[in-house]
Amino acid sequence: MKTRAAVLFGAGFEQPYAKSVPLKIETLELDAPGYAEVMVKIKATGLCHSDLSVIDGTRPRPMPMALGHEAAGLVVEAGEGVTDLKPGDHVVCTFVPSCGHCLPCQEGRPALCEPGAYANNQGTLLSGERRLHHEDREIQHHLGVSGFADYAVVSRRSLVKVDPEIPFEMIAVFGCAVMTGVGAVVNTARIPFGSTVAVVGLGGVGLSALLGAVAAGASRIIAVDINPEKLDFANRIGATDIFDSRDPDVAARIRSLTGGGVEYAFETAGAIRALEVAYAITRRGGATVTTGLPHPDHQFAFSPVTLTAEERTIKGSYLGSCVPARDIPRFIGLYKQGKLPVERLLTDTLTLEEINEGFDRLGRGDASRLVVVFP
Repeated sequence: MKTRAAVLFGAGFEQPYAKSVPLKIETLELDAPGYAEVMVKIKATGLCHSDLSVIDGTRPRPMPMALGHEAAGLVVEAGEGVTDLKPGDHVVCTFVPSCGHCLPCQEGRPALCEPGAYANNQGTLLSGERRLHHEDREIQHHLGVSGFADYAVVSRRSLVKVDPEIPFEMIAVFGCAVMTGVGAVVNTARIPFGSTVAVVGLGGVGLSALLGAVAAGASRIIAVDINPEKLDFANRIGATDIFDSRDPDVAARIRSLTGGGVEYAFETAGAIRALEVAYAITRRGGATVTTGLPHPDHQFAFSPVTLTAEERTIKGSYLGSCVPARDIPRFIGLYKQGKLPVERLLTDTLTLEEINEGFDRLGRGDASRLVVVFP
């Protein structure tokens, strides 16, 4: 069948993207779902820095690639072997398909699924297949989803069935921003009630982490960013203190305020400077958790003696250390109770034709979360 999709044919375009147009809206051929695959009518897909990092070349990926990974929609067709989903079911996509059989999956760590990581790096579905074609040329799948499209074929292992009462533009952000940010707080760090927390970088993931810290009962939540409007917004949704990270004395000021630093610092910007600040404001015995994905060549330097002498910890968090089938319904439950007000993160909705302008806005830091909606 035919589907419209936003396709990136090469990385490294100059901004503004509204002028250079890195993402082309193309009509592609979409194959029927294969074994253990599902065709989804996409209804909403969020714009994420993980997409932007592919566009600007920070995260090298095989090309051409149909982008988009934070997506939600309706099941259209279930392929052979799929017995637990039916047409009309509401689903949210996750950006790491989990095979269920490799050692990390068996240990309850599907974010580290080895076949899933390999498939994502190769631009295929979990099966190793590609279901998108353009003029006799195969199109790569972005993180097993390729959600900036009218329709997508994805692995059943990339889907979680969700509550049909929640609007698609809201439920989509649970597939990446909410799962990554909230999960980093409650799964990776497992912050105790009453903890002191800092979040460095206030994009969709950082603001989700902030909401997660509020829900988890943090006693002090420090928000750090370069954007005054985002700092003000963070203050309104639960931050107890805000700091401009452009201040050369920001780390010293935060350590002074907190009597030596916070117990948990979360870096969500994907920038080395942000990680340096997060580490510098972590107290003795504390943990620095990073969800950021800087360029693979970038290096983070620190004094290793602090790990031992101060019993410090640096931890990575991918997919919020989540088990999507377990955690997405839990987070949705908190949202429905008003304890996780994710709706406050949604800045605006766009059409597919506005996607390049949307990534300009995301790159400038003008938005918390922008979502492309489909009819």
